[in-house]
Amino acid sequence: MDGCFHCGEAVPSGNRFVLEVEGSEQAFCCPGCLAVAETIIDCGLASYYQHRTAPAPKADAVPDELKQLQHYDLAEIQQDFVTDKDNLKEVQLSISGLSCAACAWLIERHLTRIPGVVLIQVNTTTERARLRWDEKTASLSQLLAAFADIGYQARPFQPHQQEQEYNKEVKSYLLRMGVAGIASMQVMMVAIALYDDLFPNTDAGLVEYFRWVSLWLSVPVMGYSALPFYQNAWRGLKNRALNMDLPVSLAMIFAFVASVYATVTQTGDVYYECVSMFAFLLLTGRFLEMRAKRRASETTANLTLLVPMLARVETPEGEQEVAAKTLQAEQIVLVAPGSQIPADAEIIEGSSSIDESMLTGEHLPVIRHSGDAVFAGSTNVESPLRLKVLRPLGEARVSEILRAQDDALLEKPKVAVLADQLSRYFVAALLLVTLATYLVWLQLDAGKAFWVMLSVLVATCPCALSLATPTALTVATSRLSRSGVLVRRAHVLDTLPKINRVVFDKTGTLTRGEISLSNTQTYSRLNQADALAIAAALEAQSEHPIARAFAKFRQQEMPVLNRNNQVGRGVTGSINGVFYRLGSGAWLAPEQQTSDLSVYLADDEGLVARFSLSDPLRDEAADLIKACAKQGIATTILTGDSSGQAEKVAEQLGVDTLVKHASPDDKLAYLNERDQAGDICLMVGDGINDAPVLAGAHVSFAMAGGTDIAKNSADAIMLADDLRHILTARHVASRCRAIIKQNFSWALGYNAIILPMAATGHVSPWFAMVGMSVSSLIVMTNSLRLSRL
Repeated sequence: MDGCFHCGEAVPSGNRFVLEVEGSEQAFCCPGCLAVAETIIDCGLASYYQHRTAPAPKADAVPDELKQLQHYDLAEIQQDFVTDKDNLKEVQLSISGLSCAACAWLIERHLTRIPGVVLIQVNTTTERARLRWDEKTASLSQLLAAFADIGYQARPFQPHQQEQEYNKEVKSYLLRMGVAGIASMQVMMVAIALYDDLFPNTDAGLVEYFRWVSLWLSVPVMGYSALPFYQNAWRGLKNRALNMDLPVSLAMIFAFVASVYATVTQTGDVYYECVSMFAFLLLTGRFLEMRAKRRASETTANLTLLVPMLARVETPEGEQEVAAKTLQAEQIVLVAPGSQIPADAEIIEGSSSIDESMLTGEHLPVIRHSGDAVFAGSTNVESPLRLKVLRPLGEARVSEILRAQDDALLEKPKVAVLADQLSRYFVAALLLVTLATYLVWLQLDAGKAFWVMLSVLVATCPCALSLATPTALTVATSRLSRSGVLVRRAHVLDTLPKINRVVFDKTGTLTRGEISLSNTQTYSRLNQADALAIAAALEAQSEHPIARAFAKFRQQEMPVLNRNNQVGRGVTGSINGVFYRLGSGAWLAPEQQTSDLSVYLADDEGLVARFSLSDPLRDEAADLIKACAKQGIATTILTGDSSGQAEKVAEQLGVDTLVKHASPDDKLAYLNERDQAGDICLMVGDGINDAPVLAGAHVSFAMAGGTDIAKNSADAIMLADDLRHILTARHVASRCRAIIKQNFSWALGYNAIILPMAATGHVSPWFAMVGMSVSSLIVMTNSLRLSRL
């Protein structure tokens, strides 16, 4: 571009505003354009300059406070992280400064008041938020500025950038911990000299000297190490919200001020060692909590990090390396053995084993040949492959998995909402109890009143209570992702332990869905080849497993007019002026029901052909049904198939109930009937006709090979077509529920015991500080046990 690299305007002579972009030095017309360009590149969004179709607006025209955010409104940049959903924009954000549930509540309350914001959900464990807005009413930069208005920094979630932010935060915590730790050791050594029971005859002047030394050693702790606690507490107060850093900050400030007063007036006791050690223990706890959160949410980030940054593209000029996120459909890419596949693609040359474990949870590589699809993030194990890109990275399966998993993490089940509310009210109750304790002790023993109040304030801080639920839910969701179960809705973990009936679709669920044609019988003038070609044309746009049996008979010169899917029956359409129907025997030939799996073709004059199909059972289906029986879970096959094949499958597997010849409405009616009978049902399906019942069940799973509409309707998706994942999911959900109960029991039990002890003067501030920190670590460690199931 001639002129300024950012805005295109003329660059003044003698210009010194330059920046290296993609290995080349570029000139800018003013410091404003240079600053915006630096921000774009520092955020990992340099691809904007490759994709833009026009120069950016001159940065000087933008208010200073929005310069750092303006570039997020550009369509070329938004294509990397913004998705369209129901005519609205949606983005996943990383938020810095989150410390507890009260922070999430504050952000959600503030953002929902802004015109144009349709949805805002915050997860404190992953430190992310989902934001959905109407771009006609509000811009993304305005919404990001709204986060800053209440003291938080929000940026679009990008794994590589988040890794940098995490490392930066780790260094900051380690530095603050180092200052607090060194100061604590020094203050503790000085404090020993002030203990009357150890050195009763210490000179008064020396005591005063040691107190002043302790004061100055504590100043860096109070002014630097403990600063994050003050900032978060003030942020909440400013926005009329109570968070768990408020009692922490009050405790440290009260203890320090009281100690300073005692030092200046040479009366009373000092507790500099408690203040310093308290800050050190709190920072250590927060650091370990941050590491645990990172571990809990790293599965999501790792999926994206598996996609390579670069891809080898085949062009007329030869091979060249490009950014993987710039790949478009129909481009040809080359993948060497041992390399990650950069996009969802089709193999056009070569065969190899593909490791899809990060996507499916299955650790054995699978063989893929020419014509097979492979997915971004999976690993080419053996042989070089030549691939044709099917879709951009933003639409790849790994991106869909990430969006669905983030949605699940951001949705809050009832138990999480209850915990958030409880922790907020708990802070208010704690402050009232602390005040009451102080007033009572003023009457009993005014000299002890302040320190007893301080013990109550510290000992009962609700840190553990606010961590009890979100950490367990996040770890469980990540654990299921590693096992090949993608949780899309938060209530899955709540409901799975309660189910007492599993309802299965038959074709493609209990059977492999690898349906093949075993025999063709014609009844009219059509020969077998014509009948198969017509059936293949009618099924051309269907994703149902039965449709795949006809795929190889498809002819390009046979267009279908007025194609219409008859849910639960089949498909209709006109070919060469003749109206055809293709579907089940119950719809087209009820008088010819057989025990095999058959599909019939009819025109206006009657039946034209019958196609006999076969579909073997899944290897693990029988074991699953037996395991359900052992656990006292009833089983039902709910199928639209009206042939004898349904009875055959039910008999082979030993299911409790068979409901066949069921339309989507019939299936939904069956679930409603079981609901009224007190059953809590898990529905498992894969087809278009299963979508209503998947959406209407208490909880539902879709098979990996199912239709898109079935996956969108289900609460969870099995990333590999292995029914055993149902048992894994139920086991993890049950353990998650148990651990949440354990966390709540510990947090509430600890506070129930420590509160009366502290209020009656039996707990010193020192012991209270240690107990509060240890309590939070116990909850975090207990939740992390889910990752080792």
